[in-house]
Amino acid sequence: MKKSTQWVCCAMLGIAATLLPLKAKAESNDDKKFLAMAAQSDQNEIALSQLAEQKATDPAVKAFAEKMVTEHTQMSATMKPFADSWGLTLPTGPDPDHQKELDKLNKLSGKDFDKEYIDEMVTDHSKALRAFTTEAKDTKDEKFREVVIKGKTAVAAHKNMAYDLKKKL
Repeated sequence: MKKSTQWVCCAMLGIAATLLPLKAKAESNDDKKFLAMAAQSDQNEIALSQLAEQKATDPAVKAFAEKMVTEHTQMSATMKPFADSWGLTLPTGPDPDHQKELDKLNKLSGKDFDKEYIDEMVTDHSKALRAFTTEAKDTKDEKFREVVIKGKTAVAAHKNMAYDLKKKL
């Protein structure tokens, strides 16, 4: 009887042990989706902003573009360790929609370029801020939350800068 009780206990512990990783994995799936989105967003902003570094005519727009390249590159670097540990492959360029935007921007110049670029920055950073706000609230991973909150702060600042520039153009 004692031997069978031990087997039952071991079996129950084994079942419980297999369920715990599933729960942890399910919780991190939303984190993985967010990380993939944020990494793609960084690549989109970097690509658009590298073009703006070259083509913008307004010095404030050019300075903004330089800041976007620097800060989105830094944000990508802070998220990379999580991607590596979660087995995610990060994107290395813009998504198809932002490639279309790049193609559109390439055909523009002067104030038309500056306005279109800044409009896109306001739109993109508004969407990103909503996603960062939700992830900061929902993630269960404390270390990841710290990175997300720092990213949220940067994205909010970028959105405000872009919006202020938009009003001046």
